[in-house]
Amino acid sequence: MSDKTALFGLDREGLTSFFAELGEKPFRAQQIMQWIHQRGEADFDCMTNLAKPLRSRLAAVAEIRPPEVLLDQQSADGTRKWLLRVDGGNAVETVFIPEQNRGTLCVSSQVGCAMACTFCATGHQGFNRNLTATEIIAQVWVANRALGHAPDGERIISNVVMMGMGEPLLNLPALLPALNIMLDDMSYGLSKRRVTVSTSGIVPAIDRLKAQCDVALAVSLHAPDDVLRDELVPINRKYPIAELLAACRRYMAGKSARSHITFEYVMLDGINDSSVQAARLAELLADVPAKINLIPFNPFPGTPYRRSSAAAVSRFQELLLNRGYIVTVRRTRGDDIDAACGQLAGQVMNRLRRLESHVEAAR
Repeated sequence: MSDKTALFGLDREGLTSFFAELGEKPFRAQQIMQWIHQRGEADFDCMTNLAKPLRSRLAAVAEIRPPEVLLDQQSADGTRKWLLRVDGGNAVETVFIPEQNRGTLCVSSQVGCAMACTFCATGHQGFNRNLTATEIIAQVWVANRALGHAPDGERIISNVVMMGMGEPLLNLPALLPALNIMLDDMSYGLSKRRVTVSTSGIVPAIDRLKAQCDVALAVSLHAPDDVLRDELVPINRKYPIAELLAACRRYMAGKSARSHITFEYVMLDGINDSSVQAARLAELLADVPAKINLIPFNPFPGTPYRRSSAAAVSRFQELLLNRGYIVTVRRTRGDDIDAACGQLAGQVMNRLRRLESHVEAAR
């Protein structure tokens, strides 16, 4: 471990404080943000608009250390996955999904996951630790530098979703500065509607997120009633659906009429894909501005679940569409490199699950 200050994970406020301690003006924070995040530069000597004495001083007290890329894979459909080392025994996965009108980067927030959702490969591997803000934003840096810019000069990464390994809202102290960096015009300049935080339902943290960084929200729902959701998403036993939806309504209060929460619903054959369950889901979300994203289940070794048939997914979607909802079916991407939804596993040294302690820490 280095005793130098890691500049990767400092947002503008953090960098301003860092430079104030060095006796430097606040504008240095903007300069460094541009060098690191817009130009992808990690070498102080290359930052030519900084005086040489300042560059030397920064090299002595600070660092911009990119993570080691252990694996860089590309799927037949263009999806790209990086395996990044975060310490001696752990690595996380980051996935880029190219589409016709956008490029989405799926970012991890923890090494493993403590939520233990029964249909998710990441949940089955257990939890090791939270990522730091440096480790979260470094994923964006690596992908942005590797992908470069489109021929027209536009950035290739247009959207970031915190839907990789881990539960983001159990890691708010690191998540918030990372989000601030993504949104800052001096770094990645993403709009709030193009940065999405996905949660399995940590109710108190949903309220804190709204108060501190009001980005788009996605909720991993996966069931229309508490009995089934208790089984699929164990955190529901602590924060049942009624409490979760109340938090969702608070999150949407004061937003524009165009805003909505995306409710994610993995389609499991014979478990949650019946017409009756679709009708219950429609009733459940009646007073929440909602978009519903149906996700084909992606199998992994040892799972007892099967993917719903195309006919079942289509029937489920049509019923919801007829009730006036916006309903999309997520196209499976990157499954040939285990980069599809629910397949990210990374490498976790300690596989013990510590669900209760980490839920308590978020209260």
